[in-house]
Amino acid sequence: MTTTMPAIVRTVADLRALVAQFRARGEKVALVPTMGALHAGHVSLVEVAKAEGARVIVSIFVNPTQFAPSEDFSKYPRTFEADLEKLAAIGAEAVYAPTVDVMYPKGFATSISLEGPALARLDDVARPHHFGGVATIVAKLFTQCGPDMAIFGEKDFQQLAVVRRMATDLDLAVDVRGAPTIREADGLAMSSRNVYLSPDDRAKAPLLHRAMQEAAAAIRSGTAIETAMTRSRETITAGGFALDYLECRAADDLGAPRAGAPLRMLVAARIGTVRLIDNIGV
Repeated sequence: MTTTMPAIVRTVADLRALVAQFRARGEKVALVPTMGALHAGHVSLVEVAKAEGARVIVSIFVNPTQFAPSEDFSKYPRTFEADLEKLAAIGAEAVYAPTVDVMYPKGFATSISLEGPALARLDDVARPHHFGGVATIVAKLFTQCGPDMAIFGEKDFQQLAVVRRMATDLDLAVDVRGAPTIREADGLAMSSRNVYLSPDDRAKAPLLHRAMQEAAAAIRSGTAIETAMTRSRETITAGGFALDYLECRAADDLGAPRAGAPLRMLVAARIGTVRLIDNIGV
């Protein structure tokens, strides 16, 4: 069976021309924003869009503005050719792969200021500039592409909440959709950073998911939220992790739990040199 490689576009003008072709045929357009190093989780996002009958454009851009100076921008895995093969196999129509100069041309001086879920005291504590960079680049992608829908993985749940809030507040006509987290067989959430785990740390990593599952089960059975959180924090720390946070929040705005609101449990922890994040519904 032969596969057709997705078209590669590098400029805003070429991206808009491609979208115009889809529109002229009355087709829906879906955008899947990524930073590349694609895995089965990313592939699942394309599958969600394809199931809607949309033409799928996958953006691949390692965005420098969402990395702090101490973070791994230069080391972030870049696997463009392998990414193209994966996207060809799943039937993505196009890859938008702009350069930094296209996204942040000389004189660029605008960014998005955030409150709400971006200041939920979760990932924003350890990475205070991260969501501003995310929101700015996603807003640019939305206005450059003008998709009907954009698909994001629920693994980065705070990011999903931030993007949804931004799209609503700025009246961006994009249906922002979340897709379920894709996991390894042992429960570890798939992530491009998992390749950096040592064999020993990889064996320990699924503890995060198990600890959250146990806490969620306890809450559903009537245990007080903070009691369940305290027990699971102790379990995670005893398992060799340096815990950034483990919290249970209202799923819609990541505020404090409130009566009748769906709950989401979110965690971030370091093991070895790798920082892992995950979340589950309660």
